Order: sequence, then C-alpha cells, then structure tokens
Amino acid sequence: MTKHSIQSDGSVQRDNLRIPQSVVHIPLWVSIIVILGALLTATGALISKVDPTLLTNGSPMTEAARVYADYLFARNLPLAVMLLFLLAVRARRMLAGFMVLTAIIQLVDVINDLARGALVLVPGLLVFAIVFLIGAWQLFGQAFWHVDAWRERS
Repeated sequence: MTKHSIQSDGSVQRDNLRIPQSVVHIPLWVSIIVILGALLTATGALISKVDPTLLTNGSPMTEAARVYADYLFARNLPLAVMLLFLLAVRARRMLAGFMVLTAIIQLVDVINDLARGALVLVPGLLVFAIVFLIGAWQLFGQAFWHVDAWRERS
C-alpha cells in the first residue's frame, strides 16, 4: 500500500517506507547545494587542522584557540561526511534533518558574528542557511517547522 501526497508544485510524492531508496528522487538543485555545503563545511574542518591561524585573522595561536579549532574540526568533518553519505544513499528525510541542523549551526554562527561585529562572514553564512532550509523544505515536502515533517509516516 503506497500513500501519495500532493506537493505544492503539483507533483506526487510517495510516502511509503517500502519504496526502494534507488527510486527516491532528490531534486538536482538540492543535490548541488548539499555537495557545495558539504565541501564548504569540510573546508572549514581542514582549515582548522592545517592552518588554524586563518581562523584568528592572523593573531597568534594560543592553546585555547587550538582547542576551539579542534572542536570546529570535530563538528564540521562528521557533518560534511554525513551530508554526503545521506545524499548518496538517498535518505531523503534524514538528509532534510541534517540540512536543518546545518542551517541552524550557520544561523548560530551568524548571531555570534553579529555580536562580535564580524560582519564580513554574515551574508555568506545567511545565504548558506537559507538555501539549506529551503532545500530541507523541498525534501520534507512541507515546512520543516511543522511537527508532521519530522514524524515517520505509516
């Protein structure tokens, strides 16, 4: 038994968990933003390991700054890997959830940068977050703030 729902664009989405993952369609534009977002996230992780002074605007690297650079590495690398993995296995709903998580992280970074007065990064982070939220909305088939977007369908 397959349950269908009508999307806002008029297309029909299958909500059955028994449908093979190879049949699940992820729009090309969502795939592209996930790949770009994962590459940017992984780049941040690599910079924090290879040359963390880039994160300090050239200031000397202290032990405290090194610890936080290591936290950035530990946060960003697994997030980037999971985004790519979920895209590869076409885990549509889990990918949407990770996209929301990634967007929330970017929004927290925006708030932090605004509080510090570091305005140069804000536009890029904000665009990244908004595009990821729109992509998650597309994958969920409804607004991600609706509780039903997160629940398993039976």
